[in-house]
Amino acid sequence: MTINRRQALGHIIGITSVAAGAAIAPSALAATPIEGAATDFILGKGEKLKYVKLDPMAVAKLAYESKSGGCMYQVFHAMISKLSESTSVDAAKFKTIPTGLAVYGGGGIAGQGTVCGNLNGAGMLVNILDDINGQNGAVVAALFRFYEITELPYMDDAFVTGIGSTQDVTATSVVSASIANSSLCHSSLTNWSEASGKTVAQKGERCPRLAAAIAMKLVELLNDAYDGKAIEGTKHEDNGSCTTCHGKAETMMGAPSVMTGMECQTCHTGHFN
Repeated sequence: MTINRRQALGHIIGITSVAAGAAIAPSALAATPIEGAATDFILGKGEKLKYVKLDPMAVAKLAYESKSGGCMYQVFHAMISKLSESTSVDAAKFKTIPTGLAVYGGGGIAGQGTVCGNLNGAGMLVNILDDINGQNGAVVAALFRFYEITELPYMDDAFVTGIGSTQDVTATSVVSASIANSSLCHSSLTNWSEASGKTVAQKGERCPRLAAAIAMKLVELLNDAYDGKAIEGTKHEDNGSCTTCHGKAETMMGAPSVMTGMECQTCHTGHFN
């Protein structure tokens, strides 16, 4: 007789519960089945799931409504949830993915201010998607560049009402959009703080809206890739002068080798800095 991993786990739980003299029945310890989810499916290393086009605003709204989990969770949860409800042939498999795993990315990974959780969540999502006209990597790169150079979060009426908020809340709690000039959380928040006059501790409305905006842009990029459109905006034009010497595979005049897609000048303000 052969058993799968989930059945094996059930047997182990049952055996250890009896051995410990537990009063709780093994059935009470079993995972709660998810209606409509693929049975006995666990996403393995290298496995990919099929993307289908989604409604950008619907994903943005769900991301905004999922604010209690932090920015990485908002993006990842909204995308996985909508794909699990979609016409994808893998919809039932998407439903099995535990989106709560993404909570750790909030605040640039547990509040460390490193890579923004929105981008972290987007990368994790795209990583499990099957090939989309050879542009999965371009989607991630374009989203990073968009995040770095765009005034965010969106402040227009269509976006604000679309996610379920109001311009009164915008005026009191967001105040101003800002440009991150980096893919790092701390740069993004500090620049917003300077633009809005608020402290980082007062980011409670700004960051959920930023997650909604990034989720929306991610869907737009994925939809374009699905339609076969070339994804543009994947590189910083100003970085060309830097990578001429500081290349990934080759360097010039003894310059250190560099691997990066993010804006060089944000941190390296002078040639020897």
